[in-house]
Parts: sequence; structure tokens; C-alpha cells
Amino acid sequence: MKLLRLLCRHKTAVGLGGLSLFGVVLLYLAKCTSEGLKPSQGWGLPHQQQAAPPRPGGAVGGPQPPAAAPAPALEEAAFLAVLVASGPKYTERRSIIRSTWLSGAGRRAGGSDVWARFVVGTGGLAGEELHALELEQSRHRDLLLLPELRDSYENLTAKVLAMYAWLDRHLDFRFVLKADDDTFVRLDVLLDELRVKEPRRLYWGFFSGRGRVKSGGKWKENAWLLCDYYLPYALGGGYVLSADLVRYLRLSRDFLNLWQSEDVSLGAWLAPVDVRRVHDPRFDTEYKSRGCNNKYIVTHKQSIEDMLEKHQTLAKEGKLCKEEVKLRLSYIYDWSVPPSQCCQRKDGIP
Repeated sequence: MKLLRLLCRHKTAVGLGGLSLFGVVLLYLAKCTSEGLKPSQGWGLPHQQQAAPPRPGGAVGGPQPPAAAPAPALEEAAFLAVLVASGPKYTERRSIIRSTWLSGAGRRAGGSDVWARFVVGTGGLAGEELHALELEQSRHRDLLLLPELRDSYENLTAKVLAMYAWLDRHLDFRFVLKADDDTFVRLDVLLDELRVKEPRRLYWGFFSGRGRVKSGGKWKENAWLLCDYYLPYALGGGYVLSADLVRYLRLSRDFLNLWQSEDVSLGAWLAPVDVRRVHDPRFDTEYKSRGCNNKYIVTHKQSIEDMLEKHQTLAKEGKLCKEEVKLRLSYIYDWSVPPSQCCQRKDGIP
């Protein structure tokens, strides 16, 4: 009887082993088939070069996307995406940007170098306002309308995160410039410099590390509990991100805290990530302009008249300023000291 039981156990083990081997073969075939059906890639971006998209969150111990999550359906391709944060009523600002620094964007390399949109939240808009935006869209085809978002300063951080999530799902790109609708950009200079930059983990702008947390007023931060200073961040009048960081933000979206200031929030979101923070004083993006310098690439806080004058001066004289003006000193960010000591303003810096 003992011999009979041993034989039975041996046959059972052999049978299970055969089933396991059969299962392994099926899984291998399924894997090969699924990889063979992957769509072809466009620009060959860092976050699209591999057969399976990398998981930026996993690289820093962050959230992991589902293993079987479908890849975004990319509808267009461009080297540089330009997202201009605007509002429902700022028709005139959008018009002057179209006719000045964005005027030649669509003609570059067959229109494939630059893809630009003005981002507007349309949630809760009255019928007349919504109709005006629809007419503008039918005429220019350059609005990115977010129907689930009410456009207000209080929702600006949510708006920025939503527009990055949309961008990652719909456009094949290498870099994105985020700007405000009162910002003037030397798009030609920006493109030339981006062509020689490594398109990975780039966070390029004018950084601050010594900003104290606001306890009142428009920028009051009730939910900021990290420290008494903001974490280093590029000021929101204009900055550049590489596509892989935009992908990281989209995948981490549900885990990110939304603070009052969108640029402060971005600095905090990217704080634990291995990124290349490039401080550039040619980004004049503080809460008020430092003046006019012919080296500036991005200039914030510009009126419609300022934009028109800069555009005309560039066209006629090949320089940004009729006359260079310095209204306040600039600084080079010192990454070797604590952030509270980072930014000593000195003469001789653009």
C-alpha cells in the first residue's frame, strides 16, 4: 500500500509539472504577441523610446502606474509645445501674442517645430462667454479649452496640472514652455538653445529658493506645512520642462498636493526627483520685470504696448530693446549654499 501511494503522488507531481510548463509557454507567446502589436513612435522622445514606457514615479519611490495601462493616443507631434495660461476674457492679450512672438511659429519647418495653445478653463461660463470662445476657436484653432475647470486664480495650480496631463496624452513632444499671457518670448533663441540641450529631466527658468511662505493676501498658503520657506522653484511667468517630467507629473497627478501658487507647487512636486535645475537670468519672470535687456529670452509682466514695441524693434533692428533699462538687480543662483542664501542680487547680471 505504501508503494501504491508513492506511485500516485509521483504521477500527480508529473501532471502538475506538465500543466505549469504549458502555462509558461502560453504566457511567453502572449508576451511576444503583445510586444509585436505596439504602435510606432513619433519623435523618439525619452519617455517613448523603450518598448514599455518607464515609470518616473518608481525611480524616486513614487506611485506606480498600472502594469497594463494603455499608452497615450498621440495625435500630433512637435519639438516644442507652448502652453500659454490665459483667461476667458483676455481676448486682446491672446491676439497680440498671435501677432508678435508667436506669429512665425506655425511656419517653422512645415509647422512641426512649434505647437502652441492658449489654455482656458470653461467650467461655469455663461453662454455668451462660452460662445465668444467658440467663435475664437473656430477662427484660430489655437485654444485648449478645459470644460471641467472653472478658470480662476484659486484654480490655477489645478489648471497647470490639468494642461500638462492633457499634453502628455495628446502630443508627441520633447520640451514644453509654460508662459502667461503677459509674457513675451524670444522663440527663435529658445528653439536654438533647446536643440543642443539633453531632452531629459530638464527644469529651466529663473529660480528662487529664499521665498518665505505667504501668510496673507493673494498668495496666502494655508496648506503649506513643509517649512518656513518655499522649496526652490522656477518662477511661473515662463519656464521649460522636458517631456519626461511632464509624463511624471501626469502619472503622479492623483498623489500631488495643490498649493495656492502653481510655480511653488511645481517646485515641490519635483523636489525629490532627480532633475537638472537650470537657473538662467535671461528669464525675466519675477512678479515685476527687471527692465529690458537684449539678452532676455523670456520677459514677464508685459503690457500689450510692451509686446508690440519689442516685436517691432526685433523686426527693424534685430534686438529686443529700443534702449536697455535696468529697474532692479538680478542674481545667479548659488546651488552650493542653503536655499535661504541662494540669491544675492549683484550688478553686472542681466
